[in-house]
Amino acid sequence: MKALFLIFHGFEAHNGISKKILYQVEGLKQNNIEVMLSYLLIDKNGFHKRMVNDRIIENYGKGLFAKIKKRICYDKLKSYILKEQINLLYVRHDLNANPFLVSFFKSIKDNNINIILEIPTYPYDNEFIHASWKDRLQNYIDKLYRNSLSKTLYRIVTFTNFSHIWGIQTINISNGIDFNAVKLKSNNKTNIDELNLIGVADIHAWHGYDRVIRGMINYYKYNRDIKVYFHIVGNGIEQVINDLKQITRDNNLSEFVKFYGPKSGLELDLLFDFADFGIASLARHRSNIVNIKTLKNREYAARGIPFIYSEIDSDFENMPYVLKAPANEESIDICRIIDFYSRLNMTAKEIRESIHYLSWKNQMKIILKTPINS
Repeated sequence: MKALFLIFHGFEAHNGISKKILYQVEGLKQNNIEVMLSYLLIDKNGFHKRMVNDRIIENYGKGLFAKIKKRICYDKLKSYILKEQINLLYVRHDLNANPFLVSFFKSIKDNNINIILEIPTYPYDNEFIHASWKDRLQNYIDKLYRNSLSKTLYRIVTFTNFSHIWGIQTINISNGIDFNAVKLKSNNKTNIDELNLIGVADIHAWHGYDRVIRGMINYYKYNRDIKVYFHIVGNGIEQVINDLKQITRDNNLSEFVKFYGPKSGLELDLLFDFADFGIASLARHRSNIVNIKTLKNREYAARGIPFIYSEIDSDFENMPYVLKAPANEESIDICRIIDFYSRLNMTAKEIRESIHYLSWKNQMKIILKTPINS
């Protein structure tokens, strides 16, 4: 079988989504699928290009017109798909349902090629309530055309428990992990004189890092023997990050809350070696999401560190190294984290081994069990 994995953006070295896509492609290859990856690229001269692997499929040119063309022009990509006799078009949804994409998908379906659409987060409309006008407009257009788009789809891949989305049958999988790409934490703490919390994310309001900082404000109102530090790693929504920095400064916590920006490779590995406890999503309720299987939960487990989250993730609900937080706006109880961590009796290796079944090879195999035209 030949598959084309289609995305509507490029790649960044520090970006978790970029890494995930590459892991998924590798997972398909490990299941003996011949897979090509199509993505957008802006070269050093400012030219916008549609790529398949290292091959230029279309050069859209430069400037505003090029930015528009790459969102509406799919004829050359269609020609490539037909010429290469692709059997499966696997698409990562970019909240970009529009008449041009619908027309492209319809032409692909008419050629007896199955289209599987992955929706990374669902439902997602509430994420745009406080977004920029540009993002709200994109979401509005997506709402207008998602029903038409759905009629071209074979299945929808979701990381939730929904059996149908937009009237289309779903394939339910978990976010996976590439164990070869995620280093196991090498430092296991034996005594607790300080606790280092780490949050790694493309930071949005739904991560709820403000709940942790407010918890630290309450914690440091007293003379604590155990020093607690919160290491925040990553870029994200500028206003959210600025608000986190402001509340940190206003409450004299700059010594204990550190902002690192994006890190990857050895720098990120060293931060995880230093860290004791992971901060995952603590405010998915702000986006009206209850059930979700986030990539970050799996990364923390693969690193071998315990962590806290507030949503429902069926892969981790009963894991002994997971601390659940209430899905509300309460400050996180730092003393509760300290007590949980001090009682935990698992090594980093044991935590990692508990999720061996969550490899991307196994997760992509679930998708391929669905009958596909070939």
